Amino acid sequence: MVKHQPLQVYERQLCLSCITGIYGCRWKRYQRSHDDTTKWELLWSIILLFTFCLLLVWFYFWWEAHNDYNEFNWFLYNRSGEWSDGTVPILATTAAGFTYIAFLMVLALCHVALGQQLNLHWLHKIGVTAALLTTVIGVISVNQTWGQEWDVIPISLQATGPFLHIGALAAVTALSWIVAGQVARSEKTMFQVVVVLLYLSVLLGLYVVPLYISSPCIMDPSTLKQRPDVIGHQGAPMLAPENTLWSFQRALQMNVTGLEADVAISVDGVPFLMHDRTLRRTTDVGKVFPDRHMEDASSFNWTDLRQLNAGQWFLKDDPFWTVHTLSSREKRLIANQSVCSLEQLLRLASYHNSTVVFRLRRPPPEHPCYDSWINDTLQAVQESGVPQSLVMWTPDEHRAQVRQLAPGLIQTSVEKRRLQRLHLDGISRLLLRYNQASTQEIGNFSQSNISITLYTINEPWLYSVLWCSGVSSVSSEASHILKKVPYPIWLMRPDEYCLMWVSVDLISFAVVIGIFIFQNYHMIRYRTSGMRSYNPEQIMLSAAAVRRSSRDLNVMKEKLIFSEVGNGVGSAELYEDNGYDY
Repeated sequence: MVKHQPLQVYERQLCLSCITGIYGCRWKRYQRSHDDTTKWELLWSIILLFTFCLLLVWFYFWWEAHNDYNEFNWFLYNRSGEWSDGTVPILATTAAGFTYIAFLMVLALCHVALGQQLNLHWLHKIGVTAALLTTVIGVISVNQTWGQEWDVIPISLQATGPFLHIGALAAVTALSWIVAGQVARSEKTMFQVVVVLLYLSVLLGLYVVPLYISSPCIMDPSTLKQRPDVIGHQGAPMLAPENTLWSFQRALQMNVTGLEADVAISVDGVPFLMHDRTLRRTTDVGKVFPDRHMEDASSFNWTDLRQLNAGQWFLKDDPFWTVHTLSSREKRLIANQSVCSLEQLLRLASYHNSTVVFRLRRPPPEHPCYDSWINDTLQAVQESGVPQSLVMWTPDEHRAQVRQLAPGLIQTSVEKRRLQRLHLDGISRLLLRYNQASTQEIGNFSQSNISITLYTINEPWLYSVLWCSGVSSVSSEASHILKKVPYPIWLMRPDEYCLMWVSVDLISFAVVIGIFIFQNYHMIRYRTSGMRSYNPEQIMLSAAAVRRSSRDLNVMKEKLIFSEVGNGVGSAELYEDNGYDY
C-alpha cells in the first residue's frame, strides 16, 4: 500500500482572516486564493494607489496652509456673505478620507506580502471612488478660488524637505521586504527583472533627491541675520477685534515694531480703519442701521461710524477660536470697542515709536472724496503729529506729489517691480505676500538697500524660513506666537546636512541589500529542502476558472482534504506521524 504524506493539522490564522476579510470580505479559508491577481483588480489597486498619493498631497497642503486659514475664510465670506470657519469640515473630511485610504493601502500591502490574491470588496471600491472624486473636486475648487495658495507646498518643503526625505527613504526601504519576497517567490524571470528595476529606480531617485532640496536654513549659523521685525497685521486679530484700538494695544504688548491697518474714507473725509467693503462682518450695523447694512463702508459719515460697536462680533463669532483664553476684563474691553480712525492709530504709534503701514482703499466714483482721497489721508497723517519716518506710504497714485509734500514718508510699494523702477520712484520698501519673493530675490533687494516686508506670517516654520532668507520684517496676525520664536526652528551647516544625507543613504542601501540576500537565501533553502506539505490555505480553486458556486467549491475542497483518510491513512496515524499523542 502506498502511504501518502499525512495532512497537517490546521491552525486557525486569525490575523490572515482579518486582513482578507476586511479588505475583500474573504473571511473563510476556502474563499482565499494564491492565484495571480486579475487585471481588473490590478486596475483597482492602481486606482487605490493614485487616490492615496493624491490624498497625501491634499492632506499635506491643508496641513501647511494653516498659516492662511483666515484668508481662506475671508474668501468664503466674500462669496457667501456669511462668516464661518470653512476649514473645519474640509479638515475633518480630509483626515477621515486619508485615514481610510491609508488603511486600505496597508491591507493591500499585507495581501502582497502574504501572497494573497487582491480582491477589493465592492463597498471599498465605492469608498475609494468617493474619496477620489471628492479630492479632485476639492483640488479644482481651490485652484479656481485660492490658486495662489498652492505656492505654500514648495515653500514649506524648504522647512520640511530634509526630514520628509528621510521619512520617504525609510518607507521605501521597509518596502524592500515585500519586494524581495515577491522576487524570491516568483518563477517568472521577466516579472523579477521588472519589479527589481522599478524598485531600484525609485530607491536611487530618493538617494539623489537631496541634490535638488534647497533650503535657506542649510547655512552657516554665523551668517544668520538679525531676527526679522514683526508688524501687527490689523493689530493682534487673534486676541482682539481687528483694526480696533485694543487690538493694536495688544499687538504692542507682544513687542511688535510696527502696526498695519486697512484704511477707508468716510463720506465727510475722515480716514478710518476697515478691512471689508461693508460693515456687516465687524460691526453691528445691521442693528443700528438695518436699512444700510449692505452699503459701502465709505458711504457713512464719521458720526454714524462712531455709533457702531466693533467688538461684540468677535466674542460671538470667535474667528480664531481664542475667546476662551481671554479674561473677563479683556472680554469687557472687547465688547466696548468702536470703529477706529487713522488719526487715533497714528497717535498710538507715535507714542510707542512704532512704524505704521496702511493700505488705502479709494472710495467709489460717486463719493465726495473720490478725487481728494490722497490729500485727505495725507492731511490726517500730518495733523496726527506722527514723525513721517514712522509712516510707510503705500498708494501709488500721486506718489511724486506726496514725496514733495511729505518727503520724510517711507515710500512703500505693494507690487514687485524692477530695481531700476523702484529707485526711480524713490521706493525704499516692498510690502509683498510671502509667496511673491524667493530667497534669491530677497537677497538681491537687500543688496540694493530695499527692505522687504512679507505678509501674512503666522506659523513659526514660515517665520524661520524667512528669517534664514534674510527678510527684514514680516507682518503677522499671530504676534503672540512669533514672540516665542527667538531662533529658527532648525539650522544646519551644509557639511552636516551632507553627512546626514550620505549616512542615511548608506544605511538604507545596506538594509536593502541585506533583506534581498536574506529573502533569496531563505527561498533557496526552502526549495532545496524537499519539504512538501498539504496546507489547507493552499488548496484553492479559482471561482472564475471553474465557474462553480461557492458551495460546490467548498464540497470539492473538503473531498480533496479528506481523500487522504480514504486512501488508508487513519486518524490515529495522522496524529502519530505529526508528533501528537492520539
